[in-house]
Amino acid sequence: MQACRRGDGTVSAAIRVGTRGSALALAQTTQIANRIAAAAGAEVEIVQVTTHGDTSTEPLSSLGGTGVFASALRESLLAGECDLVVHSFKDLPTAAYEGLAIGATPKRADARDVLCARDGFTLSTLPQGARVGTGSPRRVAQLRQVRPDLEIVDLRGNVDTRLGRVVPGDLDAVVLAAAGLGRLGLLTTFEPEFLELSAWPTAPGQGALAIEVRSGRLDRTLVRALDAINHATTQATTTAERLVLAHLEAGCAAPIGATAAIDDGLLFLTATVYSPDGAQSVVSSHAATPESFSMAHLVDAAQDVSERVARDLLSGGAADFAPMKVTS
Repeated sequence: MQACRRGDGTVSAAIRVGTRGSALALAQTTQIANRIAAAAGAEVEIVQVTTHGDTSTEPLSSLGGTGVFASALRESLLAGECDLVVHSFKDLPTAAYEGLAIGATPKRADARDVLCARDGFTLSTLPQGARVGTGSPRRVAQLRQVRPDLEIVDLRGNVDTRLGRVVPGDLDAVVLAAAGLGRLGLLTTFEPEFLELSAWPTAPGQGALAIEVRSGRLDRTLVRALDAINHATTQATTTAERLVLAHLEAGCAAPIGATAAIDDGLLFLTATVYSPDGAQSVVSSHAATPESFSMAHLVDAAQDVSERVARDLLSGGAADFAPMKVTS
């Protein structure tokens, strides 16, 4: 935290929140910053950080996965240029990062993907050979599994750029995260088709944000704010989903979908691994019963259920047909 001079001349400690500079990153970080300011009763400053993933035009897979968005933010945090950073959880590598820790996981938004298509088309009604854009290996595999006739086009750029390639652009549709469109107020732009998680599982952690901080003792004001915005159910379910990746030693760009939920005292987890061409897939579902709904017991349940799901996936041959170790 650094000194910040208020308009009345008094000085307070400003909480500096690091973020990428894209419209989506700024929108979701502004929401978090406002909540932190309210909880902490302190000034909040947003610090924009440019990442290699933002500046490069290469496909994400050739850059080593979506972890390219996290590295510059983490370096800024370790350098003391900000007090916390906001990540899209699905873009955050699962491996621990020395000197940093997850400080809070706010309540998750919609975890589903959406299809934004021209002329009101849905995934099932798109014309034969339609051109559909996505930069995600998971989405590519799912599209090829459901509609092998489609032409899949690699897609980069911010949300507006991607949507702009549909009307009046060169694509018939794009697949995007519902949460991102919602945070930008764009869900009504195309009246998109929501792809249900039961048939179209999304990336582990999709729809959730992760607040990362430096390890060790934190300022009490910051701790109070992080506690206020943390959501235990989201923390438990995203932990379970991401632990599947960790157990499989898979990167966050691997063709894997995972969905966890807490219902009737049970933590449920389902995960699916796809071959790149969508021709093969294996799915596993398990549930665990937490001893209580304390965070420690929820995390224990997440560890238990994710281990069983991962074992099933490997027993089902996932490592034989899927690029499990996509670098993250």
